[in-house]
Amino acid sequence: MSRPTGRVLTLLELLQSGGTRTVAELADRLGVEGRTVRRYVDQLIDLDVPVESVRGRYGGYRLAPGYRLPPLMLSDDEALAVLLGLVAGRRAGLTTAERTANETASAKIRRVLPKHIARRLDTLLEALAFTDLPGELDHPDAGLLLTVADAVRHRRPVSIRYTDRDGRRSERTLHAYGIVAHAGRWYVTGKDARIGEDRTFRLDRIADARTLPGSFEAPVGPAPAQRVLSGFATAEYRHEVTLRIHGTVEQIRAHLPLSVASLAELEPAAGQDLAAERWLRVELRAERLDWLPPVLAALDRPFVIERPAELRDLVIALADRLTSCARQA
Repeated sequence: MSRPTGRVLTLLELLQSGGTRTVAELADRLGVEGRTVRRYVDQLIDLDVPVESVRGRYGGYRLAPGYRLPPLMLSDDEALAVLLGLVAGRRAGLTTAERTANETASAKIRRVLPKHIARRLDTLLEALAFTDLPGELDHPDAGLLLTVADAVRHRRPVSIRYTDRDGRRSERTLHAYGIVAHAGRWYVTGKDARIGEDRTFRLDRIADARTLPGSFEAPVGPAPAQRVLSGFATAEYRHEVTLRIHGTVEQIRAHLPLSVASLAELEPAAGQDLAAERWLRVELRAERLDWLPPVLAALDRPFVIERPAELRDLVIALADRLTSCARQA
């Protein structure tokens, strides 16, 4: 690409960033004189790019709304952000009535990506999973996200600097199984090599990530999204709660999802239909218990509180308040 042509495309990128750009500003950014900027603007207009001239002290050039979209100039990070948004929108059901529009938009951007960025994007999409709880995602560093995704794909250890919820900092070596988007946050799940146990880490709490020599075997068992949800249900919190609830798995999961509680089958009676209502053991951990009595009331199924006794007292107190309100004229 010749230097003048490259400068014309750079001018288009500057104008696409929004607002009015003065001739002096554009000349400085392009490394040319003002009259050369005007010549480049004329070339864009000849290409049907709707450039407006703004007069006055703070005048200059800006893009006017055109009847068709001018060519887009995206940086590597911008292209990655757009494609991730399209993937997340499709996964969350946030698409237009014509679902193919999402797919064709993705294909058009991918077609013009530099090869090294396209390869890294494919790596990220292979490593990425979503749970069933969409949300407005936070914004992890693109370089860190791609580094972890590369480690997932090639089964390479990755060194991370992590800050936990209590502000404690540590450096860990992680055998990363996958990246999961859940309820507005990004997580990476894998084995902490130092302690030999599976752990889940929030990407926004990772300050740095770098791949290390070596490799590890792909794990068997649950998929990364399942591991993240199960990890939430068994996380270390102040209270350990054990219940027995009579109902179906679907009835219980409607109020106590996988990310909150784990379910275990109790021994069924001889000849009992496994799809029918039955007693299930429910275990969960919680920092506070005050939210559980309303959930159990909304569940509207017979239940037994095995532990803790404090939860039993809270349920009785809620029942007394409801009874008192119901008796008022």
